[in-house]
Amino acid sequence: MGSGLRAHIGSFTSAGGRGITTAAVDPATGGLTPLSVSDAVADPSYLALSADGGVLYAVSESERGAVQAFRTSAGGGLTVLGPAAPVGGSGPTHLSVAGRRLFTAHYTTGGVGALPLAPDGRISGAATVVRHRGSGPDPDRQGGPHAHQVLPDPGGRWVLGVDLGTDSVRVYGARDPELRLHAETALSAGNGPRHLAFHPDGEAVYVLGELRPLLTVCRWDAAAGRLEVVGEVPVAQEAAPGAVRAYPSAVVVAPDGRFVWAAVRGADTIAVLSLADGPLLPRPTACVPSGGHWPRDLALGPAGRLYAAHERSGDVTWFDVDPATGRPHRAGSLAVPAATCVVFG
Repeated sequence: MGSGLRAHIGSFTSAGGRGITTAAVDPATGGLTPLSVSDAVADPSYLALSADGGVLYAVSESERGAVQAFRTSAGGGLTVLGPAAPVGGSGPTHLSVAGRRLFTAHYTTGGVGALPLAPDGRISGAATVVRHRGSGPDPDRQGGPHAHQVLPDPGGRWVLGVDLGTDSVRVYGARDPELRLHAETALSAGNGPRHLAFHPDGEAVYVLGELRPLLTVCRWDAAAGRLEVVGEVPVAQEAAPGAVRAYPSAVVVAPDGRFVWAAVRGADTIAVLSLADGPLLPRPTACVPSGGHWPRDLALGPAGRLYAAHERSGDVTWFDVDPATGRPHRAGSLAVPAATCVVFG
């Protein structure tokens, strides 16, 4: 890729976004300078990089659902790598790479898929798809399954599928020739789990609910491929009747394992939780403004900075983090209409 870290920012083209913006990252300040824009994918709501950073994958959150691979360059440009591939589901919202497979989460049709990757990173075959079943108590959002995230565990042996509609997390074998359900863990009813993140120890897992502002703390058994619920911690107040409702979106864990941060839409805040009492005992310590409206994504950047992608105010805001308290302090922002996510590499 050449020298210099890059930030790749997705945005909703149907809402005025430009597609994928690639920006240079200033290592001293965390500031972002746009280098290129690609509109080759409609509504790229989530992005993922290959292990070496040489290939960027974008999911198109559309009725038909597709993924596109791009070759990255030292200058920041993106070159389409092979044709776009259907994911086998509608409304895909997330994707991740594990080995030579690309995994996708399908919100509208409720399931996960896996696509084979060639040695050069291009998509090299048809998707294998598993449809989820089930529902939850929220009639508007949980009438059926709605997979929102699919993420490999640190060892790369398993992938975990987070389903907002069924209040559960499903586990699949990342290396199985056929995608098969291995285990499923139920969360509290109406939680609406959206995203999860692993603690650096590989054993603690934090699942962020969208429909209730809760962080579900779990213990991960990598040998057995099993997730066990330990407890719940609030990341925002439950909305009173008529008040603005909180819709948590993304969870991030500090590389040193001392803090957890959660972005909360509606409230437009970032919750800070300390792990001083242990990875399984997060304690809320602060709540700060996210710097914009509707923080859809929260990402960890270089030098431990946090970056919030604001969908409705159309910007990416970055924060310096107090190393003693974990409290984010706004340091700058870049205008990116209808921003959806940020990845670094």
